[in-house]
Amino acid sequence: MRKLTIILFLVGVAFATAAQDNQYKTETDIPYYQEDVRQKDPTIHERCRLDIYYPVNKKEFATVIWFHGGGLTGGKKELPEALKNKDICVVGVNYRLSPQVQAPAYIEDAAAAVAWVFAHIGDYGGDSAKIFVSGHSAGGYLTMMIGLDKQYLAAHHIDANHIAGLIPLSGQTITHFNIRAGYGMKDTQPLVDRYAPLYHVRADAPPLLLITGDRELEMLGRYEENAYLARMMKVAGHKQTRLLEIQGYNHGMTYPAFPLVLEEIQRIVQKNVKQ
Repeated sequence: MRKLTIILFLVGVAFATAAQDNQYKTETDIPYYQEDVRQKDPTIHERCRLDIYYPVNKKEFATVIWFHGGGLTGGKKELPEALKNKDICVVGVNYRLSPQVQAPAYIEDAAAAVAWVFAHIGDYGGDSAKIFVSGHSAGGYLTMMIGLDKQYLAAHHIDANHIAGLIPLSGQTITHFNIRAGYGMKDTQPLVDRYAPLYHVRADAPPLLLITGDRELEMLGRYEENAYLARMMKVAGHKQTRLLEIQGYNHGMTYPAFPLVLEEIQRIVQKNVKQ
């Protein structure tokens, strides 16, 4: 734990030093569906909005799209403080929730929000080649679904492989328990169908960093799910999958995970510059 603490501290210092001269602006409640779609569905009109926090005196910056957790039944968009003032743009997304909607509506919302960022981040000075997707729990699940199952972004004429990196935090890799509940299944009954990231394992996916809490403290075998996805991605030929387990932390492991998210963004951006 001491080694991890030192690493996280150094990552935070590096980002704070790089970003100290930047100024930031926040815009809120931006709809990410077209007006005609919003007018047809009051739930889309109400829920499908995003907030954007971006550096105003920097160009070609990286962006992380953040999906909140809440079991697909609760939660709201957020701009995590740990990701602010770090020389990057942060986009917090609301999406429709169960039981008002069922799968795949919230996955479609996640894809629509990512498509909006691809289409508009240049207007804010960002680089569409540096768009990362992340989220915690249900947000991690959505991150993986739109990044691994290419159909959702393809509906917006975007290749999911253009995402710079996927960084889900403690996301379910089997079919989400909320969806399984709709099938009449218990939380402890596993299922891998088209609504499972594991169903969409492929060699050509974007870089994938899986982060979980301690396997002995996590909920419902969450570490083991992620470990299985990591193994299957590697077996399939994906060469950029990594799995990190944060020991001593349970499912609510975002605090120590955020510096790792920032480190991964920095690593990939620098790697791409060198290439």
